Amino acid sequence: MKLSFIGNQIDRLWSYISNPELWLTILGGAVRIILIALIAWIVVRIARKIIDRLFVQRQNGPIQIPKRREDTLKQLVKSVVGYVVYFMAIVMILEVFNFEIGPLLAGAGVAGLAIGFGAQNLVRDILTGFFIIFEDQFSVGDYVSASGIEGTVEEIGLRTSKILSWTGELNIIPNGNIDQVINYSSRNGLSVVDVNVAYESDVAEVEKIINEVGETLPDKYEFIIGVPEIIGVQNLDVSNFVVRVIAETKPEFQWAGERNIRKEIQDRLYKSGIQIPSPRIVTYTEDQVEKLTEERQRNRG
Repeated sequence: MKLSFIGNQIDRLWSYISNPELWLTILGGAVRIILIALIAWIVVRIARKIIDRLFVQRQNGPIQIPKRREDTLKQLVKSVVGYVVYFMAIVMILEVFNFEIGPLLAGAGVAGLAIGFGAQNLVRDILTGFFIIFEDQFSVGDYVSASGIEGTVEEIGLRTSKILSWTGELNIIPNGNIDQVINYSSRNGLSVVDVNVAYESDVAEVEKIINEVGETLPDKYEFIIGVPEIIGVQNLDVSNFVVRVIAETKPEFQWAGERNIRKEIQDRLYKSGIQIPSPRIVTYTEDQVEKLTEERQRNRG
C-alpha cells in the first residue's frame, strides 16, 4: 500500500517536471526578469547622462548656481532616479512570479507605518538630509568638520553623507548624527600667526620687518588676500613676547597661509639678526654658586 502510494507520487512529480509547458513558463519568466533588469540598468545609465547634460546646459543659462551646489543636486537627482527605476523593476519582477501587487503594497504601507515608529533614527536621518540640501548647509566638494570628522564632502544623500579625510579615510556619517557643521569653504579663511621674539629685540624693529615681509606675500602666494596685518603684542611669556599677525585667505587656504607666513617671517627675522627664543640652560660651577650666595646674603644685610 505504501509502496504504491510512493510510486504514484513519484509518477506525478515526474509528469509535472517533464511537462514542456512548465519549462517554457520558467524560461519565459527568466527571460522577462533578465530583460526587466537590463532595461532598468539602461534607463538609469541614460537618465544619468541626460542629467549631466541638463546641468551642463544650465551653466550657460540666465540663472547661475554655485558649482558645489550644482554637484550636490546632480548627485541627489541621480540617486532618486536610481531608486525609482529599480523600485519599479522590482515590482515588475514580482508580477512575473504572479504576486498580487495591490494587496502587497497595501500590506507594505501598514507594515511601513508600524516599522516607522521603531525606525525613528532612519526618519531623522532622511529629514536631516533633506534640510542639509534645502538649506545648503554644505555641498559636495566643501571642506567641513562634522561629527568630529574633518575632510572633503564626497557625497550627500538623504540618509548618509560621505566625507573624505585628508589622510584618505572615507567616513560615512548618518545625517541624523550631524548636529553641528563647520564649513570652511563657504567664506574666506583667516590665517593667525603668533611670532615669538626674544625680549632683547626691539618691538618697533620687529614690526617693521614683519610689515616689509607682509607686503610681498600677496604677490608670492595667490591664496593670500591683501597684506597681512599686525595686531600687536599678544602675550608676554617667560622668555619672549608674542607678536600676532593675521591675514585673509581664500576658502580652505588658511592653514597654507599660516605655514607660509610663518616661514617667510622667520627667515627674514633670522637674516635681520632678530633673536628667535629657544630653551636655554645656564650652568654654574661650585665656586660661582658660593659667590652668588655670598652676594645675596650681603644684599639682604
